[in-house]
Amino acid sequence: MKLLLHSCCAPCSTVALEQLVEEGHEITVFYCNPNIFPEDEYTKRLREQHRLLVEFSFVWASHRATRPAIELMTSDYNHADFVAAVQGLEEEPEGGERCRKCFALRLRETARTAKQLGFDALTTTITTGPRKSAEDVNAIGEDAAAEFGVAWLAQDFKKKDGYKRSIDLSKQFDLYRQSYCGCEFSMRKDNQQ
Repeated sequence: MKLLLHSCCAPCSTVALEQLVEEGHEITVFYCNPNIFPEDEYTKRLREQHRLLVEFSFVWASHRATRPAIELMTSDYNHADFVAAVQGLEEEPEGGERCRKCFALRLRETARTAKQLGFDALTTTITTGPRKSAEDVNAIGEDAAAEFGVAWLAQDFKKKDGYKRSIDLSKQFDLYRQSYCGCEFSMRKDNQQ
């Protein structure tokens, strides 16, 4: 299956890539994260995503059947779109309505891109995060995919110790692991705890 994988960050994509490659999907990673603040943080996470894909493809090819390199695509960084989408929800807790609006913004753009470029399906790495509801993410992804007429591949990458595996793989690849989800609102909340 030709799959467009929305990636929120390199650490979360580790276990997703491992699982999806094992399942035989032809994967392109789509880095669409206008929620990340500040822009320097966005760029740092994007560099890590690129580095992971290069190293992952090399490790995969050296230990298993040769597969094509995993391509990385990006959307434009437009933080104003995120701010507009979550206006009035700035004080919502992590995992609340602000997060659902953020997921919808990113997954809708991923679905639009999947349709435009002829992918068979899409999914996201967001479900790797321990504070992210796979049920919410999959429902939002299903709606976005249906809107654009593409298939949604429902996943919960944190299951079966997936989150723990992502930590192990992040150490293996020496990945930068951010200290907050991404937006300025989650940054403030995490710094208050």
